[in-house]
Order: sequence, then C-alpha cells, then structure tokens
Amino acid sequence: MDNIKHRGLRKRLVQQLAHKGNFDPKVMEAMLRVPRHLFIEPSFLRYAYQDMAFPIGCGQTISQPFTVAAQTSLLEVAPRMKVLEIGTGSGYQSAVLCDMGANLFSIERHLPLHEQSKQLLEQLTYRPRLYYADGYIGLPTIAPFDRILITAAAPEIPQQLLKQLGDGGIMVVPVGEGKDQEMIKIRRCGDQFQTENHGAFSFVPMLKGRE
Repeated sequence: MDNIKHRGLRKRLVQQLAHKGNFDPKVMEAMLRVPRHLFIEPSFLRYAYQDMAFPIGCGQTISQPFTVAAQTSLLEVAPRMKVLEIGTGSGYQSAVLCDMGANLFSIERHLPLHEQSKQLLEQLTYRPRLYYADGYIGLPTIAPFDRILITAAAPEIPQQLLKQLGDGGIMVVPVGEGKDQEMIKIRRCGDQFQTENHGAFSFVPMLKGRE
C-alpha cells in the first residue's frame, strides 16, 4: 500500500514545495506522511507525487499539492481544533487535516465521492466525521468551528458559513468566478471580520444542493 519508493517520492515533492512557498512546517510534515497515491485514480498513479491536480470523478479534482500546502498553511491548524471542511472530494485534504490532529467535520455533495473517501479514510485509520450534504448550508447544529476550509470556488464569501465561524476563528476560501479565484483568509474578531487576499488559484466551482 505504501512503500519506500512512495515515501521517497513524497519527500522529494515536499522538498520541491518548500522552494515554492513559505509553508507551515506542520503541514509539510503531514504531507510527508499522508500517502497521496492512494487518493489518485489508477490511470494517474505514476504522476501522484508531481505537483499536479487530477480528476477524481463527478467533475471534481484532487488539488495540486501546492494548493493543499497553501490553503492548509493559511488555516493555522493546531491539534484538537474543530475544523469544518467544505468539499471532501478524494479525502486527501481531509487526511492531511486529520494527520495534523484536527477534529474534522467534512461535507461532500457528491454521493460517490462521499462513499469512496469514507471507505479510504477508514482504511487509513483516520476518523473524520463525514457528511453527505449541501456545503453552502454547512453544519449549523454543530457550529461554531475554530476553522473553516472551503475547497471549491465560491462566487462570493458564503455568509451562512461565515456565521458558523467561532470568535477568533479563521476561514480560508477561494472566491470568484471564471478560471482563477482569489484565495481569501478571513479572521473573526467578535462581530468583525478581517480579510486578507493571498493570490490567485484555480478551483472547480462550489455548487448548491446534493448529487
């Protein structure tokens, strides 16, 4: 399942990422441990440790490692933090967050992806709470969350999710329509929200409802 060759390729990938950005060392350590090749479709397996995104079915993709490193670093995750992820997808980002010790709640709107990621994450002994639901609605009965990560492009900052962010919490979301979006980091301070722009990225669109 995971051998010395895979671990060597992961190490090389993480070293390459370290030259591309100033990422949280804890994120890099988690990406060094999580076997990305297990989240890749067989036809792309040989490219699993290249800095590339790949289709995973249902019109979705597994983000390129640079994007995972960037988003997760902006999130400033610490162990036992209550984290809401919108867009489980392949489960790779979920695995990275779990490896970092997050208390993870993750929503996926595509049933096949929800079922596949649930099975794989269980096999890898990660234990996030996974939901087949509409990401725009979030999990209001479980809120507030310390961190919220959105892994699809929202046309604007989702206000329903913003309400589920606890005081002092951070949301990271790619915002915009079209080919590229702006990575926005939002920190809640009481009733105020401070925003930072962290550059252009490319994501599939965030859609409403379930499929």
